[in-house]
Amino acid sequence: MKIKAKILILFLSLSLFSCNSSAQKTEKKKPIAEFDFSSVEKFRNTKIKGLIINDYDSIFNPVQRKELFNLIYNYNIKTTRQIVVVTIDKISPYSDVVKYTTDLSNYWGVGDAEKNNGLTIVVCKPCRRIGIATGMGTELILTDEICKEVIEKKIIPNFKNGDFYLGIKKGLIELIAKWN
Repeated sequence: MKIKAKILILFLSLSLFSCNSSAQKTEKKKPIAEFDFSSVEKFRNTKIKGLIINDYDSIFNPVQRKELFNLIYNYNIKTTRQIVVVTIDKISPYSDVVKYTTDLSNYWGVGDAEKNNGLTIVVCKPCRRIGIATGMGTELILTDEICKEVIEKKIIPNFKNGDFYLGIKKGLIELIAKWN
């Protein structure tokens, strides 16, 4: 009887240790960015200042930047959700604008870390690309399908008419309405 008890204890101990090691192996690893955004001064400065309108490609005039800022800032104050808009002239070394947007958003820490409630929009006018990245908490409401629909129905039609400001404004208003 004592041998059976020892074998049972040994078996249970081994099972317990094997569960611990497999649980550690399935732990999620943080995705690695393709590019080190901290190596670019404008991105470092933006991270330090916490800017929400980053018009690096100068596609908005000062009045438009201020209006977009007010729209986003007021929404953030009301809900604690964070939105950032970025215009750039290239996405290299990336080929995927959404991956670029996600990595930049993660570098800046857009959204509350616990709530993961950030949203970043990147527009590359020369590339003719736009990307929307959402935090894990945000994407429960603003799914990839919803973001794609907003891009196709609200943003792109205005971009095709050359009105980047109106496209972003209408897109923001639609995303905010769907997020509420």
